[in-house]
Amino acid sequence: MSHTFTDRRGGFSSGAYESLNLALHVNDDPAVVVRNRATLGSVQFMNQVHGNEVLVVDTFLPSDPTCDGLITTNPDLTLAVMVADCIPLLLISKEAVAAVHVGRAGIVNRVAKVAVEKMRALGADKIHALLGPSICGRCYEVPFELQQLVVAEHPAAMATTRHQSSALDLPAALIAQLVNLELSYEASMMCTLEDPLYFSHRRENPTGRFAGLVKL
Repeated sequence: MSHTFTDRRGGFSSGAYESLNLALHVNDDPAVVVRNRATLGSVQFMNQVHGNEVLVVDTFLPSDPTCDGLITTNPDLTLAVMVADCIPLLLISKEAVAAVHVGRAGIVNRVAKVAVEKMRALGADKIHALLGPSICGRCYEVPFELQQLVVAEHPAAMATTRHQSSALDLPAALIAQLVNLELSYEASMMCTLEDPLYFSHRRENPTGRFAGLVKL
């Protein structure tokens, strides 16, 4: 199995999307985005909608399916999840792999749990989680009321910014979910808002999307 996380280097987009923007929905030139995607080889992307639909795919689909997680048991298929502050979650095992989009909504609707349960139903035994670069708890400022709503169900998400305002720590909340599901994990320490090598919706809008890629 193999996996990687791209950054914003190595593509053909310009301006706010410079240079390896992989998203077709952010008003970048579609022809250039297709060119960018082609540098990665044949990859199955998703039309992500902050839901908790997770699809099992056996072959490459001609159009991006609408969902927030993809699973495959096909060793010839590479899966992708696109982000620009959300967590690109890759789940790996000997039997199946998954690419999952986990933002604030994904924490609340437990999209990772849905993906893990579907992988286990396919026979996946020891699943290891890889959390790619995402916005950190010190940078993800949210209104106090929203923070309290999320923390009521996911206490590990509690955070404050450097200015002591209310925030959410999405990676900590996701790790708590993964540990509860008895998964091993490793998590990137890179913050997308702080590191200009990555696209960040919070830092600049419009912007592009980078990706987590996984193959069995």
